[in-house]
Amino acid sequence: MTGVSELAIAVVLGTALAAGVLLTISGMPRWVAPPLERRIAPYLRDIADPIGLTPLHAGSSWLAGWRERATRMGAKLGGPVALRRRLLRAGWALTPERFRLRQLLAGVGGLTLGTALTVAVVMRGDANGATLLLPVVLAAAGMLGLHMVLAQAAEKRMRQVREEVPTVLEFLALCLSAGESLNDALRRVSEVGAGELTAHLRAAVLAAGTGSTLIDALRDMARSLDVASIDRAVDQLVGAIERGAPLAQVLQTQAADAREDAKRVLIEQAGRKEILMLLPLVFLVLPLSVLFAVFPGIVMLRLGL
Repeated sequence: MTGVSELAIAVVLGTALAAGVLLTISGMPRWVAPPLERRIAPYLRDIADPIGLTPLHAGSSWLAGWRERATRMGAKLGGPVALRRRLLRAGWALTPERFRLRQLLAGVGGLTLGTALTVAVVMRGDANGATLLLPVVLAAAGMLGLHMVLAQAAEKRMRQVREEVPTVLEFLALCLSAGESLNDALRRVSEVGAGELTAHLRAAVLAAGTGSTLIDALRDMARSLDVASIDRAVDQLVGAIERGAPLAQVLQTQAADAREDAKRVLIEQAGRKEILMLLPLVFLVLPLSVLFAVFPGIVMLRLGL
């Protein structure tokens, strides 16, 4: 057995030992007072679960243990409120706990892949100090990669929502001008439309029909989306309802403002794209043109002509 093989076996055994110790420590009971829900669960079991299908201790299964670890990791990385809002903006049907669980599993997968690559590099004899950091780097890349995917999905979906705002507001104004009430107009737009904003309008109409007021449902929708044009439109709409102002005119004005905002954003994006288009011109085309212009003169000077 060579020294490289012994080092590879040592890396594998050390990783397995570290994983076993961490799992054992995480599964040990904590010497703290049990939470209130666990203390009163035996007395409320007949009321909360009369059939007796739910286990008394939610942490008895391995999946519940992983969820608990994911919840603790989520509390350290950020609050569940911001994560729930980001998941809603991205349109993912996930709870913050399930997303943190997926993030934790992605980190474990990256750690496993990094360990396998480290062992392979060590067995080839090309290992160095940076190779030992490969499992940690891949674990962090797996967790941060999933977070970046969520952020990009949320940004892409909110961009689609901003593009739909003027059309939806104009359609609402048209329905109101035809004599429909605000609730009927929102219901018609949510049923006819097939975009991202109409899906949120459909949820707001459903919330208004199941006990919540229409104003509260619209404000909750605007708060969850966090789009400036929708915030302004909802505020103006609520103010018009409270003052008794004509809603169709208010919505037409907000639709015009939303189109102006979209035009301004488009001009800003065009300015940034124009600057980016100059980069290949300055660093690729211009040096090549200078080279073609100067190279014949250099050759002629070398030939002495």
